[in-house]
Amino acid sequence: MCSYCGCDSITVIGRFMEEHVEIINASGALRRAVAGDGDVAVAAEQLGALLHPHTATEEAGLFTVMKGLDEYHDHIDTLCAEHRTLDDLLDAIVAGDHSLMDDFDVALREHIHKEDNGLFPAAALGLDGDQWTQIDTLTHDYDHAAGNAHHH
Repeated sequence: MCSYCGCDSITVIGRFMEEHVEIINASGALRRAVAGDGDVAVAAEQLGALLHPHTATEEAGLFTVMKGLDEYHDHIDTLCAEHRTLDDLLDAIVAGDHSLMDDFDVALREHIHKEDNGLFPAAALGLDGDQWTQIDTLTHDYDHAAGNAHHH
């Protein structure tokens, strides 16, 4: 986790960075299960339970606001497509294609790197207070509607 720009002090960014650590750890557990040390279905379910609400919440708040800004539009599209790719790879692993574990791991780490070291600092520097208020509201409303237990 990078701490140079201070973006982790913004509540929603700090939350997403913490969730990234949890997701990476869960991916490690899945990797070990695929290698024969554990139950793949259980490990994949635990990873999915972290990954899916995380990506959906990013898209509901931060990505929605940033996508409205011309300079971020294409980048947000790319990150959303990567979210779909991660979902597809995880589904395929659950379905039994354990050969995709390396692809999933690399895609996950590259995606998180882009967010932690690219998008999040850009957001911290480029968005204003009103935009952060909008992001917080969208994120809170999404969490509430989705029944996510994450509170500010």
